[in-house]
Amino acid sequence: MTSLYNSEEYFSPTEYEALKRVEREERAAEKSAAFRPIVYICSPYSHGCINTNIENARKYSRFAVDKHYLPITPHIYFTQFMDDTVSEEHETAIFMNFVLMSKCVELWVFGDTISAGMKAEIERAERKHMKIRYFTEELEEKK
Repeated sequence: MTSLYNSEEYFSPTEYEALKRVEREERAAEKSAAFRPIVYICSPYSHGCINTNIENARKYSRFAVDKHYLPITPHIYFTQFMDDTVSEEHETAIFMNFVLMSKCVELWVFGDTISAGMKAEIERAERKHMKIRYFTEELEEKK
């Protein structure tokens, strides 16, 4: 804890103010480093090879983490315990996707292929006025 007195017990307001400023800057840096905006990862799941699509979604999620974002990638998570081939479970998963998307500040769309599920997510994000960013499969942002 910073004191108005230095280590030799002399009154030192200048030193005190300098140390307080350093402490404030350190706290601000810690806060900003801890904050990660939440982004929704939108990429194909069932269109094409599912295993390749899952690996790509993992790669896209890692890319977001490396850019200091917190990725939400439901088609990696929900497919672990829900059956996309069962209509009721598929609809439930879509509903849950939209709930998670509502917590995100941006939608990140990856690849050149836009599946039906991705199209629905993009349309929902547009209706909610979310920022949408498009990336190639090679992680380059499209302008």
